[in-house]
Parts: sequence; C-alpha cells; structure tokens
Amino acid sequence: MVSLDDAVVARLEKGGKRYEILVDPELVEQFKVDPDSVELDNLLATDEIWHDARGGERPTEDKIISTFGTTELHECVRIILKDGSIQLTTAQRRQMIADKRQQIVTEISRTAIDPRSKAPHPVTRIELALDELRWNPDPFLSVARQIKDAVKVLRPVIPLSFETIKLAFRVSGSAYGSVHREVRSDVIKEQWLENGDWAFVVEIPAGMKGEYLSKVAKRDPNTEVKELN
Repeated sequence: MVSLDDAVVARLEKGGKRYEILVDPELVEQFKVDPDSVELDNLLATDEIWHDARGGERPTEDKIISTFGTTELHECVRIILKDGSIQLTTAQRRQMIADKRQQIVTEISRTAIDPRSKAPHPVTRIELALDELRWNPDPFLSVARQIKDAVKVLRPVIPLSFETIKLAFRVSGSAYGSVHREVRSDVIKEQWLENGDWAFVVEIPAGMKGEYLSKVAKRDPNTEVKELN
C-alpha cells in the first residue's frame, strides 16, 4: 500500500455527503484507464471509504449501498475516481508537477537528438526552454502521454528528432549474462560466434547512443561496436 504520507485524498460529493479514499496519485490515471490493471493494495493507503479520511469519519454500510449501489471496494473506488476529484495541497501539487516535469525532460533528453549535430540535447537546455515557454505538465497524466505535448511546444525553439539507430556489438561469451540483462529488450538479432563470443544488434533511440555504449562497455570493457547504416 502507498504510505499515508504519500497518499492524496480522492473525493466524491453526492447526496449532500462526501466520500473519500486515500490514493497513490501516480496510479490514478492508470486506474481510470484500466481499473483491472492496478491492484487496490498498491493504489490505496487504506482499504476504507471515508466521509472524512483525515478525521476518521466512516459512512455506514447502508449509506455506501445507497450511494454506490454496492459495498464492493473496487467498484466504489472506480466511481469515486471517475466522478470525483483529487484534493491536493499547494505543496503536493507543486512537488508532483516538478517530479513529472523532470521525468519528461529526462526522457526527451535521452531519446531525442538535435538533427543538425546528431547529439542529444542537454537536460538544462530543455528545462530552460520549458521555463521560457511557461509549460508545465498535468500532475496526474502519465509521462508517456505528455511527452508529445512537451515536444510540440519545444519544437519551435529547439530542433528535435526522434531517430533510431542500429548498433552491432560483439562481447565475450563470459560477459553474456550481465550484458544480456541490460540489452535484451532492444535486441533484434543475435548469434554465437565460433570463438565463443556473443554478437547482437540493437535498435535504440539515437539520443541514447552514448548511454548505451557506456552500459555495455561497463559489463565488458573489450566489447566491439559498430553503427549500422
């Protein structure tokens, strides 16, 4: 369960009463999109519905049934998040926006390049551009969903390209296990060579080239790599 310190209040006003649950703000959007994809134990700080979550006032079972038509917790949570609102303090909202913004900036820096220099944009350059543009993310929407919005506002001031590249690696067979754990999700071709070396090809965002070379070389300092056309 999310801790009480990190949870926020989701509130539904209905029939002159309010109904509250304590939720992990990072999982709200995912639950709204696909309620079955999120375990209630991960979403909720307590497995209770409250009239006043901070004050400890609970509704009666009859009141819950008359309001939600059921006492089944999953369905009640779904209705509260669908029809209600998230209550954030100013400090909570500010922190959530700052955290989400940093994740978005980092992801753009990792995956996009300047099409003129073919190099990634430094995080600071992206941050300063967003400051100038006065753009901030929605604290409840996912990073993946908001990257497109950020890129759209950035492109008039920063050239961005999301090209992919293919890199061919050759590592020693003894390093296979540690290297494979790092690259397996990106491998598009692989083979064992006669001398026992492992060769593989990955396709990755061009902006991640430097980071990728470093993480493979860390596992096998004698690795050989070539960028494919």
